[in-house]
Amino acid sequence: MGDQSFVSRETRARVRDAVTPLAVGAGKLGLTPNALTVIGFLISGVAAAAAAAQLWLAAAALVIFGGSFDMLDGGLARAQNRVTRFGAFLDSTLDRWGEGVVYIGIVAGASAAGFVVGAVLAAAAAVSSFQVSYTRAKAESLSLHGEVGIAPRAERLLVLTVGLALTGLDGGVAPGARGQLWLALALGIVFLTASITAVQRTAHVRTQLRKEE
Repeated sequence: MGDQSFVSRETRARVRDAVTPLAVGAGKLGLTPNALTVIGFLISGVAAAAAAAQLWLAAAALVIFGGSFDMLDGGLARAQNRVTRFGAFLDSTLDRWGEGVVYIGIVAGASAAGFVVGAVLAAAAAVSSFQVSYTRAKAESLSLHGEVGIAPRAERLLVLTVGLALTGLDGGVAPGARGQLWLALALGIVFLTASITAVQRTAHVRTQLRKEE
């Protein structure tokens, strides 16, 4: 099935190369890869609080800032030759947890403003995003390849960040505000593309198992 995400593998590789000096710099400050992972998770918590308070621009900035630590921790681990199984486990676990916390914040913020559609879409986006992660994890537990599809985590965070920013710039989600459209659109895209990705990964696993029969 190959690499079908919005962002090509080559582009992701260039981004990783670009952030490696930043990761090395963080290491020189005494930070470890696992510490960067935890910091990214904590920033996701602050992003969730901002969304719950309907500070949409701040939430957007914090989501992308926290997400950047996902590249920094891996870059530092590779640069220091400190790639460990526990580090990979911690990174994956806190990534999922942090993503879920952000959606909880969006649900809270949308609900407080009476934007029920936004709250429902945020919950739906969260569920579909978790399925993307689960299908990959389950595939790997069966010694199969599961990292395919159009919307892995980085792409989902990018769509969400843009949606949150446009929401903040266009009046928020108060009744009648145009920001409601941007938030609903971003969450709808995440829900749809994440759902498609989970199906793609399921089909990819089935294809691999058929080849083994």
